[in-house]
Amino acid sequence: MMRTRPLKVALLGCGVVGSEVARIMTTHADDLAARIGAPLELAGVAVRRPDRVRAGIDPALVTTDATALVKRGDIDVVVEVIGGIEPARTLITTAFEHGASVVSANKALIAQDGAALHAAAAANEKDLYYEAAVAGAIPLLRPLRESLAGDKVNRVLGIVNGTTNFILDKMDSTGAGYQEALDEATALGYAEADPTADVEGFDAAAKAAILAGIAFHSRVRLDDVHREGMTEVTAADFASATEMGCTIKLLAICERAVDGGSVTARVHPAMIPLSHPLAGVRGAYNAVFVESDAAGQLMFYGPGAGGAPTASAVLGDLVAVCRNRLGGGRGPGESAYAALPVSPMGEVVTRYHISLDVADKPGVLAQVATVFAEHGVSIDTVRQSGKDGEASLVVVTHRASDAALGGTVEALRKLDTVRGVASIMRVEGE
Repeated sequence: MMRTRPLKVALLGCGVVGSEVARIMTTHADDLAARIGAPLELAGVAVRRPDRVRAGIDPALVTTDATALVKRGDIDVVVEVIGGIEPARTLITTAFEHGASVVSANKALIAQDGAALHAAAAANEKDLYYEAAVAGAIPLLRPLRESLAGDKVNRVLGIVNGTTNFILDKMDSTGAGYQEALDEATALGYAEADPTADVEGFDAAAKAAILAGIAFHSRVRLDDVHREGMTEVTAADFASATEMGCTIKLLAICERAVDGGSVTARVHPAMIPLSHPLAGVRGAYNAVFVESDAAGQLMFYGPGAGGAPTASAVLGDLVAVCRNRLGGGRGPGESAYAALPVSPMGEVVTRYHISLDVADKPGVLAQVATVFAEHGVSIDTVRQSGKDGEASLVVVTHRASDAALGGTVEALRKLDTVRGVASIMRVEGE
């Protein structure tokens, strides 16, 4: 039987995502009530600009005093979609202290302070859900946290930023340069006026921290994630990737060490074979590839951003939290029992594609090969081309540590015959 008293929801933020959350709560009110076992009531909406017209929202619900809203005491669930660290962090902890559970889409905050927020939720016996913080509408965190709870996840490899995937896909499919592809992404609304968070990998790094923490039952903070942006990727890199039967993606990679004693989390551009499922992810879509002991290989695919897709994930969490509220229980909290340390980037082992500008004369290849050998980096293939005293040398290695590759590149730069290191790119997904 349905409870007649509604569950009261406070909405913090009413931008692209928040307005969609409010709209769906209204248009799907009967279905949501049936699924939860009680109706939902939008009890207040905190915004920065109260004079803006918000279709479908009673102006009497709009307030600029978010603190007063979360302190009311009669709020069952606070939905936080304002983003950033403050005031979101203080508002969330205040909501817990005043009896509300929280649904958030705030990847930056969860990646930086997830442990403290989980502790605050547990201390007040409330829920903290944040499916929408990673990969938009794609159900990903809950399968990792719940469906794979009995399995051992070894690797999470994914495209978790739609803006960067659109840009790289455009460069690959049309031969456009980085700036040209970025301009198109901006014109179409896929890139912000300031795209730094996306193209420099900050957005993906926050998501990688969250994924690694859940997958490996260990606390992984944003500062633990190695991050490299994609602004230096060129058309020449894509030409080399094509010759290798690869494409280039900005990847979030979370791995458990072979001995199981540590984990790594990193974000950077990488070449992946065209045969890999992630290679076919086009446009602004996201996809995450999960490898585990028992389930094997799983892939999650779908729209990773946008108002309606992200709101879908928020509403899914809202339904789950409200069900818990009615049942008098709580959903799963933080699982960090494994407490695996995060290894430095230098210990990561993978393959590499290195493009060198060298003098076109006898003995250069031998000199370069000697440097690789001296640093313990084994060469898989070499491709050389050139004329008029200038040459390009492309070396693809076998698996080696990032530290060994770094030492190799430093030594190569000191050779008189090496005019410059044009490109260094990791090769993943093999």
